[in-house]
Parts: sequence; C-alpha cells; structure tokens
Amino acid sequence: MGTALVKIKLMPKSPETDLEEIKQHAESIIKKHNGSPARTEEEPIAFGLRALKIIFIMDEAKGSTQPLEDELSKIKGVMNVDVMEVRRALG
Repeated sequence: MGTALVKIKLMPKSPETDLEEIKQHAESIIKKHNGSPARTEEEPIAFGLRALKIIFIMDEAKGSTQPLEDELSKIKGVMNVDVMEVRRALG
C-alpha cells in the first residue's frame, strides 16, 4: 500500500471561534492517527465566518478516515468536519 493525500474542512461554530486553537488541536489529532500535516489554509465562507482546510498525508493501510473525523468533530468550537478529497499520492 502507499500513501494518501487527504483534504479536510473544519467548519467552526461561529466567526468568533479561534481557528488557531482548532488548527493546533486538529494537527495533534492528525499526528496521533499517524498523519503528517502538510498545509493549512483558511477559506472565507460568509459574514466573517472562515473554514479551516487541512491537507495531510496518511498511510493508505489505515483505511477509512472515519475514526479521525469522529475525533476532529469533538474539538471545541468545531461545528462539522468534511472530507473534501482523498487521493493516492504518487512518487
């Protein structure tokens, strides 16, 4: 098996939610699940609300991202978690 490139979107509960705190928690959870965070960006949604997108690499052998999603959704201030993309990393 190889590696997979995964892109997730974390939607905060409100515009006042501290995205930096969510980012730190999310990256530690991803590392705990043997992932390697590669890039993080904020996406403007509307009315001051911004989503946090995290791109990371994980071992395909781990299988489903569901356990990771479940843990990320428990972060304080996160309304929902959406896996936007999963693709096999080549090279």
